Amino acid sequence: MAVPVDLPAIAGGRPLRGERRLDFAPPALGEEERANVLRSLETGWLTTGPFARQLEAEFAVYAEAEHALAVSSCTAAMYLALRALGIGEDEGDEVITTPLTWPATANVIVRAGARPVFCDVDQATLCLDPAAVEAAVTPRTRAVMPVHYAGHPADLAAIEATCERHGLRLIEDAAHATETRLADGRKIGSVGDITCFSFYANKNLAAGEGGMLTLSDDALVSRITSLRLHGLTRDSWKRYEKKGPGAYDVLEPGYKLNLSDLHAGVALGQLHSLEEHHERRVAQAERYDEGLDGLEGIAPLGRRLGPAGVHGWHIYVVQIDRESAGADRDAYAEALGEEGIGTGLHFLPVHDLTYFRAAHPTPPLPVAEKAGAEVLSLPLSPAHSLSDVDDVVAAVRRLHAHFTR
Repeated sequence: MAVPVDLPAIAGGRPLRGERRLDFAPPALGEEERANVLRSLETGWLTTGPFARQLEAEFAVYAEAEHALAVSSCTAAMYLALRALGIGEDEGDEVITTPLTWPATANVIVRAGARPVFCDVDQATLCLDPAAVEAAVTPRTRAVMPVHYAGHPADLAAIEATCERHGLRLIEDAAHATETRLADGRKIGSVGDITCFSFYANKNLAAGEGGMLTLSDDALVSRITSLRLHGLTRDSWKRYEKKGPGAYDVLEPGYKLNLSDLHAGVALGQLHSLEEHHERRVAQAERYDEGLDGLEGIAPLGRRLGPAGVHGWHIYVVQIDRESAGADRDAYAEALGEEGIGTGLHFLPVHDLTYFRAAHPTPPLPVAEKAGAEVLSLPLSPAHSLSDVDDVVAAVRRLHAHFTR
């Protein structure tokens, strides 16, 4: 139960920021994004076309991957990955994943016909615990689907070793991890069998909607390319090159999961600004580290990056311990909201949500469950300034002083 917030006692009767609200994660859009959208409107080519093809080519280079395939969302990417790999075709297929994720990660496993097996997370990073993954493998396990939580790389070296020992597929949910590198320097997008990225409105590469798969297997590329658009052998762009019999065929029933050129044009502009935006995110995270240092009961997540690792900094997460911070996560979130500061909740553990609790009961996962009650995401965006971060830090410190007095 949240502790009631006495706002006048905290902020002198008015929000710290006055009338100006600080949104949690607004996108930072530029002239290239606007120009690309206008070009699509002017040419009349709104669906999958030249911008989508250019985005695929450039994203593959950025991710250091052999192939990149654009789709309508990261959810679509994960579902197509499972379908293309045949996971869920046999009754009882299992996929090991994390409970600290958006429900989409588990939903696609169920919709593909498999069973999600939730494992506990690393106490420092809240990424999937490799030891728990190894312990969860059964003869029915077909794949492991880790999440690079908040932009921190999961321990893929250990998870890869488990996959190799047991003949499992590695499908990465990299919705938070466009810029991320592993401790050994490998780029996320070049590691697993298939890696899935998100271009949703609040992501580091924000196109409003959209996603991408990266992979190296040519046969999988061909199958996913077909599955994402009704199972056709030729996409919208190519069908205009030939008419009559043979213009297209259907090899298997597919879906409607392609990416429009309107979204791809926005994504291209975002891709070209990604490194600059990442530098701003890093600077904001460092400012949070400095400003929140020493606050008892409010701790940023740990980091295990190694010498060549790169944190994507999709979100800046703190854990708030009710006893030592004087109030719980919900009380801090409510009070920050009253001060005009938006926050996020990433995430409620999926295995505790109603459907999964009933359909896929899971033994207690104490680290994930504790985190689910304590995590709070603070504003982080290249659209923010360091003074915005200072405002958040000042508000958190004021609240901490109030709740612990």
